[in-house]
Amino acid sequence: MAKKRIDDYEPGPVPPPAPLDRFGFVKPELSYSHDDSMKGRSAYEYEREERRVRKWRKMIGVGGSDWTYYVKRKPHVVKRRIRKGIPDCLRGLIWQLISGSRDLLLMNPGVYEQLVIYETSASELDIIRDISRTFPSHVFFRQRHGPGQRSLYNVLKAYSVFDREVGYVQGMGFLAGLLLLYMSEEDAFWLLVALLKGAVHAPMEGLYLVGLPLVQQYLFQFDNLVREYLPKLGEHFTQEMINPSMYASQWFITVFSYSFPFHLALRIWDVFLYEGVKIVFKVGLALLKYCHDDLIKLPFEKLIYALRNFPEDAMNPDTLLPMAYSIKVSKSLEELKQDYEKKNQKPVQSTEFNEKQKQSQERFLLSKRS
Repeated sequence: MAKKRIDDYEPGPVPPPAPLDRFGFVKPELSYSHDDSMKGRSAYEYEREERRVRKWRKMIGVGGSDWTYYVKRKPHVVKRRIRKGIPDCLRGLIWQLISGSRDLLLMNPGVYEQLVIYETSASELDIIRDISRTFPSHVFFRQRHGPGQRSLYNVLKAYSVFDREVGYVQGMGFLAGLLLLYMSEEDAFWLLVALLKGAVHAPMEGLYLVGLPLVQQYLFQFDNLVREYLPKLGEHFTQEMINPSMYASQWFITVFSYSFPFHLALRIWDVFLYEGVKIVFKVGLALLKYCHDDLIKLPFEKLIYALRNFPEDAMNPDTLLPMAYSIKVSKSLEELKQDYEKKNQKPVQSTEFNEKQKQSQERFLLSKRS
């Protein structure tokens, strides 16, 4: 029997209209959130936001033409502005500029179309099964087999063909889904490639390889950072037999896009794309620090619940992120990475493996150009 693709399915009924927040998510009934506070902004605040957008437009130039020059000339200004949050109307373009994905797109014309239309993937049925679980309350993804779900399928299927070693893992859907809310399918695909292959920062593909090797490394590092920066809480976790795999795996696999409030996830992604994975460690530590006095009193079952359901005040980006930025982890992360590799007798991603992967991708791209 022929394998079914997403195009073989008829779109489901269009969901009934519902009140949406400013990001396109269906609003829960009788809820008040950080997003609701945006309604009451004054004329002064709107003007301030407009001035901020104008500053960003001047900084990046038309279509991003001045970006590289500005980053080299004023890197501290760029870093400060990104940490304050990228204007939502410019987020898609700037994410492509800071991730290196725009260059990959320009160097590989037609490759995405080839992957989507002419190639087949062993993961197609798994992707179809999972797509309805990705941001199900967002207006773009609500209709079963509708335009949003089809776009998500295309990006994930294309990546599973592009990198058959990684293929498809469920957590990848939240990365691709988040990107699709800010850019086209092809742009989202190349940003996913940039992240997993390490166009600017360390490759993320180890998060999704068999055995999740990079997840294991990150959890080892995070566990030791908790003991270093929050020793009393670390001791309490030991007594209650709590380890980071019980609450933090999704933080790394989806970069907080799975269960965190969307407005906070976006602010984290702004910094993540510019500064790398260390912001995930910093935000995790800042959350535990903010809730320290409550967490340290809880027994096992209540502790697990609290670590998976942080209070709303802890999720305010204007409170949490400055706390995260103040935590210095770079040196400790490198030392812990070396400790982990010694303990496991080999690097998480060996040079030989990366070289083979690189050669495989280069052969694929060259074959599609010829």
